[in-house]
Formats: sequence, structure tokens, C-alpha cells
Amino acid sequence: MSTVSFFPSRTVALYMARLFLVRTFAILGGLVLVLLALNLLSESGNILAQKGNGDAQVWRYVSLRGPELIAFGLPYSVLLGTILTLITMNQNSEIIALKASGMSAHQVLAPLLVASLGVAILSFAFNDRVVSRATATLTQWNKVNYGPLPVDRGDRSNVWVRDGDDLIEVGQIRGRGNAAILGGVTVYDRAGGNLVGIVRADRGRRDGNGWRIEPATRFDVAKGTLTQLGSVVIGRGVRPDQFTLASVDADGLSFGALRSAIADLAESGRPTAALEGALWHKLSSPLSSVLMPLLGAVAAFGIARSGKLFIRAVIGMALGFLYFVADNFALAMGSLGAYPPFLAAWAPFLLFLLIGEAVLFRTEE
Repeated sequence: MSTVSFFPSRTVALYMARLFLVRTFAILGGLVLVLLALNLLSESGNILAQKGNGDAQVWRYVSLRGPELIAFGLPYSVLLGTILTLITMNQNSEIIALKASGMSAHQVLAPLLVASLGVAILSFAFNDRVVSRATATLTQWNKVNYGPLPVDRGDRSNVWVRDGDDLIEVGQIRGRGNAAILGGVTVYDRAGGNLVGIVRADRGRRDGNGWRIEPATRFDVAKGTLTQLGSVVIGRGVRPDQFTLASVDADGLSFGALRSAIADLAESGRPTAALEGALWHKLSSPLSSVLMPLLGAVAAFGIARSGKLFIRAVIGMALGFLYFVADNFALAMGSLGAYPPFLAAWAPFLLFLLIGEAVLFRTEE
């Protein structure tokens, strides 16, 4: 007795998956090369303008910017790879042969759905382990105009905290909580809104309810004198999270690190809705690859010689790009607080999943 399988034969499934993956990654490679060339045209002058920079720094920029462009271009490449694969199979009457064997539209698309799920898993791992670190490093490097910067990935940099009338600037923070270590500390001592002194120190650490910095110097604005203070405690009442959570860049943090930052922010009573939306989006964004075979399926079903294949391909591309527009719009609304975090990240995905299914049933012939 024969059993009904959701997939075509093993040979056909591997054939379709191979066509899909080869086209997807070929398009991705070409897209990244074009975008990277355009980026270098705009940024190479700024990189080489920094004294001491040369070809090594340009290639360093390529290594940091490249992962971002790969993450950006992958969903579009999956969409175009899907459409090209299905158009080719439609023109060669391979789709008709599969349909004539009694297979449904979902069974025909099953190999592409499974392959796109693999792409989604790969995309999440790549974004979490590579893209987040490259983004954090590039952000810090850009802040110093591509100058020398000893980067410790995952640290906070250029953080400002208010302590009464005074302002505290920290060049870099390592660690979290009471174990946080401050580097490059500058305290702007103000009285009545006027600057009266500037205290500088190389490093600082938690001491009681304040922060002990050393070796510290104080410049008196009125007298114009510089005094050696040695070790001094500043910022009494300033909590560690005010330093470590003063600036949380969701794009520069991995999924686990962002979740920990959100928990710390929530514990300290600070708003987290925008970051929660970004956290959910780290899951929904890679999964958008699974939608592309559904949205591009309109190019698969229908008679190729009817003259409407090009129109079907355009409709598939339009549906895919509409998803990306809706996704960016929902994420922006979530950042503004207009949408709940979960809705901002998942509503476009669920909406276009239903649209893809509706179009698939409507266009199946």
C-alpha cells in the first residue's frame, strides 16, 4: 500500500531545493557586492582622511559593513531566488508535471519551504553571532571618525549621566552591575548652571553608593589651575544601570544580551517597549525567509505560454516588497509606542502569511 507524502520524491525535492539555494545565494552575492561598492564610494574618503589609515582600514570597514549588508539583502534574495526558481520550472513545464501527478500546490512548494526554513535558521545564527558584533564595532569606530580605537565588543561607549547639576562622561564601560569598570571618566562640576571645574580620571569602579575614580585631576575654571586629587569618590547615588544601560543599541547586541539588558531596564523601572519590539524582531526577521516561497508562488501556477507569467512574477515581487514596507512601518510604530512590541514584530508576518495562503489558493489552477 502506498503512502501519501507531503513532499515530492526525494530526487525532485533535492532538485528544487538546490535550484532555490543556488539562485538565492547567487543573487545575494551580487547584491552585497553592489551595495558594498556604493558604501565604499561614500565612506572610503572619510576612512582615508584619518591620519595613518590605509588599505588595511578600508578592508576592515569591508569586514564590518559586509555582514550588515548580508543580513539586509538576504530576505530580498530569498524572494527573488524563489521567483526565478518557480519561473524556470513553470517555463519548463515541470510545475505542470508535478500537478499532473496529483500533487497540491503546498506539496509542490514544500521543498522550497523547508529550504527557506534552513535559510532562516542560518540567518538567525549569523545575525546573532556575527552581525551584532560587527555593528557594535562599526558604530564605535564611526564615532571616532575611523581613528584608532581599542574595541572590546559588547562594551558601552561614550555614555553621559546626570548627577544633580553635574554631568559625568564615560568613554567606555566594561561589565555590569557593581562589577562595572569605568574608563576615561570626565566630571563637569557645575554650580547654578555654570561650569566651575572639570575632574578627569583614567578609570573608576563602584565604591559604596558612589564611584571611586583614579588617578584624578581637577581643573578649576575660575583660577585656571590644575590640581592632582589622586583617588576621589564621585556620583554618590548614581546607580550602575545608569551607566551600563544609558544607551542600549538593539542592533549591536545579540538576542541573549538584549534580553538581559531589557530585564535590567525593567528592574530599574525604565521603559522597555521599543527594545522588546526589537527583541521579537530578531526572531521574526529571519523567519521572513519562510514567507517568500508563499508570496512568490503566484509565479509558479498558471500556464507559462499564456503571456501572463511576467505579470505573475511582478505580482510576486510586489507582495514581497509590500511585506518589507509593512514590516519596517510596524517596527517604527512599535518604537514610537503606537503598537505593542509583539504586534509590531509579528503582525506583518502573520498578515502576509494569510495573504500568501489566500493568493496560493486563488491562483492554483
